[in-house]
Amino acid sequence: MRADRLLSTLLLLQAHGRLSGRELADRLEVSARTVHRDMEALSAAGVPVFALRGARGGWRLDEDWSTQVPALEEAELRALLMAQPRVIGDTRLAAAAERAMAKLMAALPVPMRARAALMRQRLYVDTTAWRGSTENVAMLPMVQEAVAHDRKLKMRYRKAGSEVVERVVDPLGLVAKGSTWYMVANTPKGLRTFRVSRIEKAALLDAPVRRPAEFDLATFWKTSTEQFQQGWRRYEATLRLEPRAADWVSVCRLVSPAAKQADPDGWVRLRISFENEEEACFAVMGLGARVEVIEPSELREKLIAGLAAALESARKSARASSASKG
Repeated sequence: MRADRLLSTLLLLQAHGRLSGRELADRLEVSARTVHRDMEALSAAGVPVFALRGARGGWRLDEDWSTQVPALEEAELRALLMAQPRVIGDTRLAAAAERAMAKLMAALPVPMRARAALMRQRLYVDTTAWRGSTENVAMLPMVQEAVAHDRKLKMRYRKAGSEVVERVVDPLGLVAKGSTWYMVANTPKGLRTFRVSRIEKAALLDAPVRRPAEFDLATFWKTSTEQFQQGWRRYEATLRLEPRAADWVSVCRLVSPAAKQADPDGWVRLRISFENEEEACFAVMGLGARVEVIEPSELREKLIAGLAAALESARKSARASSASKG
């Protein structure tokens, strides 16, 4: 186990150049003391690993030193092949990833190459949504170039309300959430997240990005998404649903297991969060007789009023239809 960890440490340092003791500990899932002992072991074995002091310190390998990557294990190969190039979404980037995959396949030993080819034949990734919609990531290569080369980006961006604005931003990183790509960038108003599919036009500027010294992409994304989710759904309701309706609601909305309770008659009580009362009323009305509103009472009263208005509207339409036929 330790030999595998030492090899992983070497590969991490080769890939990143410099990593702090805490970063190595987090990636290897060990303590900082274990990392220090591993570094002493590597140094004793003749590996030129150095400790860097100061606020930006850490561990690094001599730039002229390298080690050959060992052969892939079958489990590692399966995990790598799961990242099919078409997952990227953009055809140009997918084509480049496909070329890289072909080079990797060619370098594999013949027996493993045959297994890899068989794995690829039995895995297909469809990036098209059920309703036929897909993310437009035509600007993804441009954004990727800006991120890779620390260049400012001038873009025309369509906001959620369809308003189109011109922005000059400092791209700091790319995040893929499902099949949706986001660009995290620094702006005059601070750090912001932009959906790549809403970038209508983009151009690289001949100006360097001003990158915040302590910025960490993974930390920023985790924090910002937690804040977004906390403020996203604010209206809560307790519903009693027919079992199949409860299953459907559980799939369509985030419902924690703690907010789910079965009644003796088989119906299910769910505590559900909505964005607002209007959305809750719209969703509940669509379930008809398969749902009962337990609380809040205001939602129940609004639902009754809405159903009464819908019934009266249907009666007027029926009377008008009968009058026209008469």
